[in-house]
Amino acid sequence: MTDVRRGAAPLAFLKGHGTENDFVIVPDPDGLLDLTAADVARLCDRRAGIGGDGLLRVVRSAAHPEAAHVTGEAEWFMDYRNADGSIAEMCGNGVRVFARYLQRAGLAGAGDLAVATRAGVRAVHVAKDADDGTPGDITVRMGRAVLPEGAVTVAVDARSWPAVHVNMGNPHAVAFVAELDDAGDLLRTPAVSPAEAYPTGTNVEFVVDRGPRHVALRVHERGSGETRSCGTGACAVMVAAARRDGLDPAATGHPVTYTVDVPGGRLVITEGTDGEIEMTGPAVILAEGTVDPAWLTGPGARP
Repeated sequence: MTDVRRGAAPLAFLKGHGTENDFVIVPDPDGLLDLTAADVARLCDRRAGIGGDGLLRVVRSAAHPEAAHVTGEAEWFMDYRNADGSIAEMCGNGVRVFARYLQRAGLAGAGDLAVATRAGVRAVHVAKDADDGTPGDITVRMGRAVLPEGAVTVAVDARSWPAVHVNMGNPHAVAFVAELDDAGDLLRTPAVSPAEAYPTGTNVEFVVDRGPRHVALRVHERGSGETRSCGTGACAVMVAAARRDGLDPAATGHPVTYTVDVPGGRLVITEGTDGEIEMTGPAVILAEGTVDPAWLTGPGARP
């Protein structure tokens, strides 16, 4: 592994976002970079670094020990890290941005591809660009939602709400509130109980209704704080809202689609009769450049 602080070559990166959930993208096809949690946190720092809600390391599945077993299913593995450097299982907006990077780099084209994640292989469809050159939306098959049994509660300051426990490959607590401002400033992690329901922490979504099968959310992401969007969170919210509304495609035999507004835009979420959930939305690559390795050894760097 190459220590990025001591490598002779600058560290290449790109910056992208999906409904303003933004990421630092680090191409590392052969899995040679040693990116520690401290390195990731430094790169994602919004004042002293590039800035991002997380980091996407682009690695061939065959070159990563966590993905080598799915090489036959997916050529590329999304090594996703939260902004604090911690490892996460899955990021729905991140998968769309990851796919957009592969398209931009000439490693994938419009159509279908597979992306390996720690939550499993995800099927992705990249729509063709519009006639005016506008990039096509990207659809990700997000897998099936799991709703563990047991009541959970979300609290902010002195207020609390019952929440729905939804797992989308990563954990979520979904609370329906009267106003999105009820979530407060979300500078601190909302309290979730019982603690044993989420032994590794959780993402917390606060949700309001906008219309029939149309909701809006704010989210506090585990390891990142409040973000402008969360793809897995939007899927968790859609499932929680559908069940609240008495809709279960597996029981009715009819797919269900909800529009989910996030602070950074809009996602369309569909749950099929087989329980598979599809998320459709935009993905944008907006910049690329290099990081001087000496910066990672400067003030504030890891020892």
